[in-house]
Amino acid sequence: MAKWLDDAVFYEIYPQSFKDTNSDGIGDFRGIGQKLDYIKELGCNAIWMNPCFESPFGDAGYDVSDYYKTAPRYGTNDELKELIGEVHDRGMHILLDLVPGHTSMAHKWFQESMKAERNAYTDRYVWTDNIWETPEGPGALRGISDRDGSCLVSFFSHQPALNYGYYRQEKPWQQAMDAPGPRGTIAEVKKIMRFWLTMGCDGFRVDMAHSLVKGDEDGKGTVKLWQEIRAFLDEEFPEAVMVSEWGEPDKALEGGFHMDFLLHFGPSHYNDLFRCEEPYFSSRGKGDISEFVRKYQENYEKTAGKGMICIPSGNHDMDRLARSIHGDELKVAFAFLLSMPGAPFIYYGDEIGMRYVEGLTSVEGGYNRTGSRSPMQWDDSVNAGFSLAGEEKLYIPLDPAADRPTVERQLRASDSLYHEVKELIAFRQEHPALKNRGGIEFVYAEKNTYPFVYVRNAGDERILVILNSSDKPASFACEYSLSEALRTFGGEIMVRDKRVMVPAGFYGFYRV
Repeated sequence: MAKWLDDAVFYEIYPQSFKDTNSDGIGDFRGIGQKLDYIKELGCNAIWMNPCFESPFGDAGYDVSDYYKTAPRYGTNDELKELIGEVHDRGMHILLDLVPGHTSMAHKWFQESMKAERNAYTDRYVWTDNIWETPEGPGALRGISDRDGSCLVSFFSHQPALNYGYYRQEKPWQQAMDAPGPRGTIAEVKKIMRFWLTMGCDGFRVDMAHSLVKGDEDGKGTVKLWQEIRAFLDEEFPEAVMVSEWGEPDKALEGGFHMDFLLHFGPSHYNDLFRCEEPYFSSRGKGDISEFVRKYQENYEKTAGKGMICIPSGNHDMDRLARSIHGDELKVAFAFLLSMPGAPFIYYGDEIGMRYVEGLTSVEGGYNRTGSRSPMQWDDSVNAGFSLAGEEKLYIPLDPAADRPTVERQLRASDSLYHEVKELIAFRQEHPALKNRGGIEFVYAEKNTYPFVYVRNAGDERILVILNSSDKPASFACEYSLSEALRTFGGEIMVRDKRVMVPAGFYGFYRV
């Protein structure tokens, strides 16, 4: 396994919204290259870049039309290779976003697959053998060509599902996982990975990794598929890193992924933390952490230390963190995000508290997600320093608020969220117990109660973490001797008769 994962802190870049250098209103590879020093200075040493391949952009690039060519609006293959080199020159790493579950309808594979005459791509997608039969799933494409049959889609109606076979075949058209069609799809995925890993990328974040094999309720077929791909990587690219969008770490890690995200879907109770009616990290103090901890422990035990469970600040599919929590609440939330096991992932702009932009018309399939994808706010110059294009050409409108946060202003303010995040990352990296592979023991995580308390450990180092985002003081029984305060925010604790009194709006790290 790649050793660099042990202390990796990721920064997610949505390329079309990060930095535009040719004034077309859309971010590009050269813009990312210009801001690598900013990302490194923040403390992030790894990048996940959302899809950058050729696409009609019906789903912001998650509808690929050519896996071997970058989207011209971002730059050329040569420019991406140059960017990868610039990342490596800074001692950083970069993951590309792989979309193996579906393509765009514009992909040449699908264009061939639609033909009535059999060809090399007839079985590249999931088709029924009769136009009147609809495959079970999100929907189907019908009546779009001379081919008799309906094609399963993966998400949007313009995303035909690639064929990896069915774990259980109940209809004549449902192919087995080892049939020639599914085997051809897997061979192509390996070829795509080989192409970009040879180009220099460090691995992939895999979109909808759980969804490939159909009729696979328990995920056993999909796990087996990914184990095969991991074996291929171990033979040819043993350092290649794989991060899954799965939401069930025990299955993802069994499949050979190094990391899985806890996300806004799945059974993790991730939404209880930041994105619900009463988030746990709101100062209103009406949230509940207990179900999140229960499920986390369950997943943690299942993974048995074989991989990482990662908790992101957000991503391109979620509401911005700052839509539901604000001010010092964000600082306490980041103290949590940057002190849990697994590699932290920071969505671009979350480190300055960028807001969800309300009321936007959908852009490129964003719908309600569009407000979380607005341009990065660098400074107070034209278009917040994102682009010199006219305002009407911007990929997504900027946050129109006069007080919108910017990198420039937060760099100047010593008490800004940016500086808090930067210092928390540095603090994490100074302490083995807080790094990605350190262990965790939950001390206090009671239902509808504050604070939230846990111990991180590695070797001889043990650090107690206390988090109270509530606007009311709280307390908990503690058997530990809190001999040394390593870092605190929001006041000081008091210890009386083995009970710790915790101020409102507080976090603290203590050597135990």
